[in-house]
Amino acid sequence: MAHLRSRRRLALAVPVVLSLTASLGFLPAAASAAPQTASAAERAADAPSLAYVVNTKADRRTIASVKRAIAAAGGTVVVTYDRIGVIVVHSANPDFGKEIREARGVESAGATRTAPLTAAGTTDEGAADHLTASEAARTKAASAETPGSEPLEADQWDLRAIGADEAARINPGSREVTVAVIDTGVDDTHPDLAPNFSASQSANCVGGKADTSEGAWRPYTDEDYHGTHVAGEIAAARNGVGVAGVAPGVKVAGIKVSDPDNGLFYPENVVCAFVFAADHGVEITNNSYYVDPWLYNCMDDPDQKAIVDAVNRAQLYAQKKGTLHLASAGNSNHDLASDAIVDDSSPDDSTPVTRTIDPSECFDVPTQLPGVVTVSATGVQNLKSYYSTYGHGVVDIAAPGGDRRYQLPDTPSKDGRILSTMPNGEYAFLQGTSMASPHAAGVAALLKSKHPRATPAQLQALLKAQADNPGCPESYDQDGDGVQDATCEGGSRVNGFYGFGIVNALRAVK
Repeated sequence: MAHLRSRRRLALAVPVVLSLTASLGFLPAAASAAPQTASAAERAADAPSLAYVVNTKADRRTIASVKRAIAAAGGTVVVTYDRIGVIVVHSANPDFGKEIREARGVESAGATRTAPLTAAGTTDEGAADHLTASEAARTKAASAETPGSEPLEADQWDLRAIGADEAARINPGSREVTVAVIDTGVDDTHPDLAPNFSASQSANCVGGKADTSEGAWRPYTDEDYHGTHVAGEIAAARNGVGVAGVAPGVKVAGIKVSDPDNGLFYPENVVCAFVFAADHGVEITNNSYYVDPWLYNCMDDPDQKAIVDAVNRAQLYAQKKGTLHLASAGNSNHDLASDAIVDDSSPDDSTPVTRTIDPSECFDVPTQLPGVVTVSATGVQNLKSYYSTYGHGVVDIAAPGGDRRYQLPDTPSKDGRILSTMPNGEYAFLQGTSMASPHAAGVAALLKSKHPRATPAQLQALLKAQADNPGCPESYDQDGDGVQDATCEGGSRVNGFYGFGIVNALRAVK
């Protein structure tokens, strides 16, 4: 499966935003035309095709000129997003990237993959653990002791941790608000998801072009469960079946972006998803992943710079149309405010190479893009989950993502992870910042329901204002070996573990 997880910054995260914005604002545009050589086709004759993003000015004349250069360099246009100046191209010419970057009007261009191999990881931490019949029976009996609870709600410690159970009695969310799950697909036939699913705002964006045919948004197989689990955390209906979501009254859509062969989330798929969401009236997107094949995209590499540029154009386009994006911070326990991070997982579609990167110059996409809300994960004790990435001035807010190792709840299953929906009407426990982001997205949906005219920036400010910040813990030696497992910087208002705090659904609706 792909890398489910992510993070980012807005006006209040000045250092990262300024660095990123400056990098994107001054991407060099070459002056010379692409070589008009017949050898491009000859060189491509026996070579495999790769996908590219070519970024240019969003005007017809420039786009038309760049398309001619693409053809001359041996490329085939898959789809053009005229409004943001992003062109998705396939080419078997091994020199296509170098040649097209020299074309007049091209601001950045690069390959979106290195080889079609296997995905390295996801942003859920560990395998799913399905709820057995005997466990479900025990949980249902415990749930029945609380009037108005869903049958499996006794195991949903996460809802109670942020007051979502009480919030639902005040305001479960508006049908006018849709959260799109950009992920591995959503099984809209699940009885907990069907009542709130919006097919008209769902699609399959694999390949960079939206397919809205019936069921195109559904997962390929039962193993592509990640998006269905995320969707349930956001908006599983309170209908007397299974579990409940944080915002059980809002609508949820599925935009599938995972490659069918290796599960990777390639840039052109994500570009398509952001544009589709914006053009179909989606108010909020959840992004529990990072864009493949690079965990961090460095601006001094032409391919990686083009990826940052293309995805950033798409997500900013959506923001301007009123869509707020939330993304998971990641499961590497990295400090995104540090000077150096060792990345030994990239590229994940071929042979990874160990490299040391500066997170202020090499960006996790879409997590670190401007205006995207970065979410870290917590457990039942309101402590940062052992795996969660963090960073003062980078993480915006925190939310329950689960912690099966050090934070175990007093629930029927005694499971510190998050229980939610799975394909084929099933339920399972998962943990990760992939699970934290949809909890925050659910709270954002409740805020949008109460403040329907709020802009993405205003909605982000509201999210931060309603959060509860526990402050940095005195010690974070989770395994008791006498060594701090992570260092929390900042104070009781804003810090690296929780940003502005842990989301609070009850406060959001009040």
